[in-house]
Amino acid sequence: MELTRNVPIEPAQAAILYVDVQNFSAKKNGAEFVDLDEKTLNEKYGWYFERLEGEVIPRMQKLQAACRKAGVEVMYTTIESLTLDGRDRSLDYKITGFNVPKGSWDGKVIDEIAPGEDEIVLPKSSSSVFVSTHIDYILRNLGVKQLIICGLITDQCVESAIRDACDLGYLVTQVTDACLTYSQERHDNSLRTIKGYCRQVTTAELIAELQSKAV
Repeated sequence: MELTRNVPIEPAQAAILYVDVQNFSAKKNGAEFVDLDEKTLNEKYGWYFERLEGEVIPRMQKLQAACRKAGVEVMYTTIESLTLDGRDRSLDYKITGFNVPKGSWDGKVIDEIAPGEDEIVLPKSSSSVFVSTHIDYILRNLGVKQLIICGLITDQCVESAIRDACDLGYLVTQVTDACLTYSQERHDNSLRTIKGYCRQVTTAELIAELQSKAV
């Protein structure tokens, strides 16, 4: 039997993971941006928020609805410390200055794709959800073999999740237009770099695939 990454999603053995789509990094008044004046915010992150609000979040909403309807497990990870002062954070996050305190507004998934009451949210304190949470244990308990990944930021935490999931034996599908970073160049470079690890599809392609399973 030929081994391949190009395996269509089987809902009963699949989960979708939203990476860091939270107030901290997806809202202009989130802690990552709140100290910037309006001019600096627009100059440095104007493109990002235009794309995020106008295109990417609406796609994430469509994916969420399609996955729920198809019976795909819907999961989320957010940057959030297990403590208020962030003493449990990774060294990298301490150096970078990321601290999203336990229970804070910044650590919440954005309202536009708010988790359902029985959907799993995993707080993480490193770039990779597989390093600082027990997601691998959870996915195996759920019987998940295929992992759909989208979210923020394409060339950072999304890439980390994809690589680690692949190394742990999951078949990964990246939804390319439901991920985003701070420039088109960075986004495109990331997609090219990570292509060898996963199957890459668009939101429309994945939704059509899921809908075909229901026919």
